[in-house]
This record gives sequence, structure tokens and C-alpha cells, in this order.
Amino acid sequence: MDIPHVQLVRQTAQQPTVADVAGEVRNQWLTSKTAKRIKPGMRVAVGCGSRGIKNYLTIAKATIDALKELGAVPFVVSAMGSHGGATPAGQRELLASYDIDEAHLGVPVLTDMDAVVIGTNTVGQPVYWDKNALAADAVVTVSRVKPHTDFRGNFESGILKMLVIGFGKRHGADQVHSFGPRGLRDMIPAAGRVILEKTPFIGGLAILENAKEETAKLEVVDRDDLWDREPELLVVARGLLGRMPFKALDVLIIGECGKNYSGAGMDPNVVGRMLIEASPEVETNDPRITRIGVLDVSPESHGNATGIGIADLTTNRALTGIDQGAFRMNNLTARSLWRSKLPIGFETDREVIEACLDTCWQPDIPNAKFALIPNTLEVVELWASAPLVAEVRGLPHIEVLGGPRPLPFDAAGNLLQEALFPHSVRGRRTGAQH
Repeated sequence: MDIPHVQLVRQTAQQPTVADVAGEVRNQWLTSKTAKRIKPGMRVAVGCGSRGIKNYLTIAKATIDALKELGAVPFVVSAMGSHGGATPAGQRELLASYDIDEAHLGVPVLTDMDAVVIGTNTVGQPVYWDKNALAADAVVTVSRVKPHTDFRGNFESGILKMLVIGFGKRHGADQVHSFGPRGLRDMIPAAGRVILEKTPFIGGLAILENAKEETAKLEVVDRDDLWDREPELLVVARGLLGRMPFKALDVLIIGECGKNYSGAGMDPNVVGRMLIEASPEVETNDPRITRIGVLDVSPESHGNATGIGIADLTTNRALTGIDQGAFRMNNLTARSLWRSKLPIGFETDREVIEACLDTCWQPDIPNAKFALIPNTLEVVELWASAPLVAEVRGLPHIEVLGGPRPLPFDAAGNLLQEALFPHSVRGRRTGAQH
């Protein structure tokens, strides 16, 4: 099969950025209402999760330094529910992969999985909370605010979700997820009210990222302002979310899926597939994509290929690299199983791409609407076939660079992703941009 040639498309809309991340983190904490709650000598737990946040170490360290400047004695508590196989060692390994560890932060990092019941929510369900955090004099969070991959509500991914599911550990995450997506929408606020009443949580640092995966906004939200302010920040984050500039594609090839890119492995907000069982009404189909292929699972996912089923086809190496323990634990806890049904596997990338094109219901392959992205977090630059390029050429904030070119494969038939996306996470990981 002759795979269509592609051209580089770049989205050039101006993106808000924080120039001095460490300085802004310090300023936010020291000038916040929350700072007045901290007294010298207080043991302050800092909740950190498993997401691949840009400037994560810088933000976490500046938070800890600011707390020390206020006279506190900070330490880190893992707040990631059932991730890392729901084990202390697994959660420690996940945090360390982002340099969130004692060596880089200079404070203890506690990843124990012990949680206690602190009350009952309005639905009659127990509310679990991390034992180490509960024993602290105060608790703060380092949380990215962004649209969730499973549901729509006033509180999606952010401070409140970390308080409920992250600090809830294995039992808390399991209990909230047992109600499904609509339960998430309703249970997170219900459990959150108990947590604000019963725990020493005092405030959280909200992190917003732009479409280029850069830090766009930092804001400390005090516990008293959480109910009003986080929904407002979610609206801002939704407007910053990176998206592809196309409404419909025959084929989309995604270089890597992974928990460092999205809690769902591939962000449904980007690919238009929610895949929530018994809930077809939540499908966005924006963009509408007939066939999706994914080539790899990121090493940062530590074998947790959650969401790989959002794709239709994949490689055998992606399937054999799955850590069944972590994969099953995360998916059975989250209870969104459709997304992680295993796609059909092929030996090489070329075979995946050809099978996607062959089954995309577009028999005229040269006119297929065909695109490639490195992952669903980095979509500012992508490669697209001629019909897609024709759709966006001349639009504001769109550049088409160079001429059409064939996809670069190695001798084994695997795509040279680093050559296509040298500035992506994968490119930076392998040093391709240098």
C-alpha cells in the first residue's frame, strides 16, 4: 500500500505562559489567604499525584520552599488513588519518575496506602482519607486543573478530585468509581464536603497548562474559596486545552498513549471518543475519527496501558509491554472497562498504519483524511495528508510548513517518531531535538 504523504501543520495561536514558574509559585503561596493559616512548626502534608505536570519538580520544590519560609515543616504524601498498582512501592516509583522524591525535594515522601473512614457523605457512603495526611497539622495540594476524561461537572480534574480520590487511596478511589461517571460527577462534591469539614486541608495550588503543555496559570485556592473558584478555573482550563484543527478524520495515528499524557491514556477530549459503557450520550465525536491506531505505551506509564482500547489497532510490542497488575488494578478500580479492551495487534508500525487506512471506509486511499500526532497532550504540531491540509490552509493561527513527504520508517518497518516530532516528550526523552 502507498501510504499518503504528509505535511507539517503548526497551530500558532498565542498561548498564555508563566515566565518565572518558581517565583510565581512562591508569590502565590506567600500572598495567599492560605498562608495566614500556617503557623511556625506546623507539619504540612503536600499532596502530589501521578500526572505528568510540566515543571512538576520546580512547582513542588517551590511549594515546599515557600512552606518552609512560612515556618512550616513540610513533607510529601502521595495522592493518586489506586495508581502505581495501589502499592506503596509502586506509588513511590511513580513519583520518583517525576523527580518527586527525597533526593530532589529534601523532605520525606510518604506513599503508605493506609486510609481511614472520616465520615459519611450525603449518599450514605463512607469517605476515606490518607492516614498520614490526616495526622498532619495542615494539608495542601499541588493539583492540575483540566477537563476530565470521563464526565462533565463543576469539578472535574483538579483540587477537589485529588482530595477525594487521590487522598482516598485504593478504597476511596474504588468507592467513588463504583458509581460510574455520573457518580464521579456527584460523589466528588459530596465526599469533598466531608473532607473540608473533617480534615486539616487548608488550600491547594491550581496549575493550568496551555495547548503547548506549558504552565499557563498558577493560583493558590484557599479552602474557603474552593467551591466558587475551582469551577471558574475549570472553564479557563477548558479554553486552553489543546485540540486538533480538524472536524473529521479517516485515520489518526497516535505515537504513544500513556498516563503521563492523560488519565485515560489518550484524552477523549482530543480524539472525540469517550467510550463509556451504557452512556453513548456522552460521546463528543468532535473530531469524528473513523479509525485510530496507537503505536506505543509511554515508559512513564510503567506498563499501565489504561485507555489503549480507545484505539482500534496497535502494535504487538505495546500489548506485550503491559504490566497486567498495574493495568488491571487501575481499570478495575476506575470501572471504565471499554476503554481498555485490547486492540488488534500488528508486528510493525507500517502494518498498523496500513490496516487503519485499509479499514477506514475510505477506499480512495490517496484522498484519505490522515493525520499523525505524538500523543494527545502535544497537538500543536502534527502531520496531515493533502485533504486535511487543504481544509486548514489559510486559516488564522495555522501554518503549513514544507512540502508533502513520505513517512519515515526504519528497516524493520517502524515509524521514526523522533524524526517527525523531535520536540515531543518522546523526542526529548531520546534527545532527538539535539
